[in-house]
Amino acid sequence: MTFRVGRYEALVFDLDGTLIDSAPDIAASVNQVLERRGWPVQSVAFVEKFIGFGPRRLLLDLFVELGLPSDDATVDEAVREYLANYARSPAERTLFYPHVREDLEFLHRTGIRMGICTNKPQDLSLKVLDILGIAPLFEVVVGADAAPACKPDPAHLLAVSGRMGLDGLSWAYVGDTKVDQATAQAARVPFYAVSWGGGGEVAVAPEWRLDRLRDLGANSEPVRVGQGG
Repeated sequence: MTFRVGRYEALVFDLDGTLIDSAPDIAASVNQVLERRGWPVQSVAFVEKFIGFGPRRLLLDLFVELGLPSDDATVDEAVREYLANYARSPAERTLFYPHVREDLEFLHRTGIRMGICTNKPQDLSLKVLDILGIAPLFEVVVGADAAPACKPDPAHLLAVSGRMGLDGLSWAYVGDTKVDQATAQAARVPFYAVSWGGGGEVAVAPEWRLDRLRDLGANSEPVRVGQGG
């Protein structure tokens, strides 16, 4: 089975690390949790290493790495506090990666349908997209708590596909982590890794690495599914 690069009828995107650099806001919310407990605050770069699996894994993995208490009760309380912190200031420091906004608008104008599959909670995802002014570009947004299972479970990505009605259409998933790649592979969907954020650490063939999102709206030759995994 082949798809034409740049001839997709729809695209589904990861959010954090792919479209937006939200690590500064995430780190600020995490550091409020740490500081309130008298634990050392961490750099944005350190916190960023744990982003991708959702809030609970973010805090659990970070606590374990720092040798902090990581029992269920401690982590559960920390998650509730983190989400409250983040909801109060979800996009104060968040920025688009270079050219992302203009490229999303370009793809939208060409008629390519777009959705989002993210491990960020649903309400936070919608709030961030609204604040950044790009919510109208996406038909469907499915956060981790609005899906039957979250990434890397393929049910998350397939939930987006199902709600968009993509069965029988050519579409691809765009992300920046190995989690995104594994999700697409399990769902048997073509996958593109962006070259920014953590995308450079995801092993893909050159034709499956994006320097610009708008490249998916340009004409090119067919490629075979499987090269993107």
